[in-house]
Amino acid sequence: MFADTHVPVSAPGVRPVRLRPRWHTRAGSALLRAAPALGVYAAVRLTGLTCMALWAWHAGKDPRKLLAQSWDSIWYARVVEHGYGTAVHSADPSRLYSDLAFFPLYPAVVRVIRTVLSLGFVHAGLLVSWAAAAAAAWGIYAVGERLHGRRAATLLVVLWGVLPHAIIQSMAYTESLMTAFAAWTLYAVLTGRWLWAGTLSVLAGLSRPNGVAVAAAVSMAAAWHICQLWRNRGPDSLSLCARQDWRLWAGAAIAPLGWLTYVLWVGWQKDSLFFGYFRVQRRWGSEFDFGQDAWASVRDMVLGREHITYPMTVTVVSLAVVLFVLLMMDRPPVALLVYSAVLLVITVGGARYFGSKPRFLLPAFPLLLPVAVGMARARLRTVGVTVGALAGLSCCYGTYLLAIAGSAP
Repeated sequence: MFADTHVPVSAPGVRPVRLRPRWHTRAGSALLRAAPALGVYAAVRLTGLTCMALWAWHAGKDPRKLLAQSWDSIWYARVVEHGYGTAVHSADPSRLYSDLAFFPLYPAVVRVIRTVLSLGFVHAGLLVSWAAAAAAAWGIYAVGERLHGRRAATLLVVLWGVLPHAIIQSMAYTESLMTAFAAWTLYAVLTGRWLWAGTLSVLAGLSRPNGVAVAAAVSMAAAWHICQLWRNRGPDSLSLCARQDWRLWAGAAIAPLGWLTYVLWVGWQKDSLFFGYFRVQRRWGSEFDFGQDAWASVRDMVLGREHITYPMTVTVVSLAVVLFVLLMMDRPPVALLVYSAVLLVITVGGARYFGSKPRFLLPAFPLLLPVAVGMARARLRTVGVTVGALAGLSCCYGTYLLAIAGSAP
């Protein structure tokens, strides 16, 4: 009787209805696929934090303060508490450290979380950073799975979590937040969700100065897509694309607005609309000098004038250049190539803060794709030994950076 109340799917004249899964069902399925990778990522990061905390307690330091009240975190805390307007003079008259150098999205989110949950900056800042790191890991997995499958995607996330400077992903810094928006922007581009790509690019551009790399990736990917249409279908295809896929044009148009809005706002504050922000950065000693300052830092390292962070910086940046060449040889999607190239050029060519260059490269996760793909083809034992060695290095070096070195990462 129960069966009689249902029309057979194969009944003549009846078309079977295919129900598309809702967005939250698709997101739940994607999160379920990413769960093992996120679990391993959480394990390696928790191990790194535990090592750092144990050494900090041994040295009589508070690990929470090391994570949330060190270097740039202090500036973000001031912006959260008092808004923009703080400037600190240096002994060098050419230096003036203004908080306008720091982009606004992270302190704005921390302020909201602090208000809603009644938390101090330490806990609110770490909550935002840790949540952003988890979102970044999921986005990195989504990109890797889209391009190379689940095994390579899992290894891509794990490699990002065991980088020598991975401890910064757990600090009250902005790298995790920008990486989260960047990863999901690139995934939106890969899946043809141009409006989402543009919107997420706006948020990435409000996160960090090098967030401009995300806007460049979206714009260049859109331009490449249009060129492909022109080549395959002729000039008439552009008007057809403009009518049928307006999201591509809108996404490309809004992608740089986040970065541009803040840069122009600082310029307006400094009575120089287009150059004010760059003058603020120059007073910090941060500018693009085509690598001259980086070369001087390498020379000082060779002459024995700098500590251990400089050899690690040279190693990480050199490996990044090699990995970019390998990535380029694999002919990845244009968005990933442009994004990685812009981040690498900004990092290598920027003056000052040589020891922080590996931190500036933390969002450049596509550079790890060649390694992840290669490891995905290796034996499980080889992968385990490699990941274990990298995790040990990450734990030791992260502990050294925060609890021993005393220099800004």
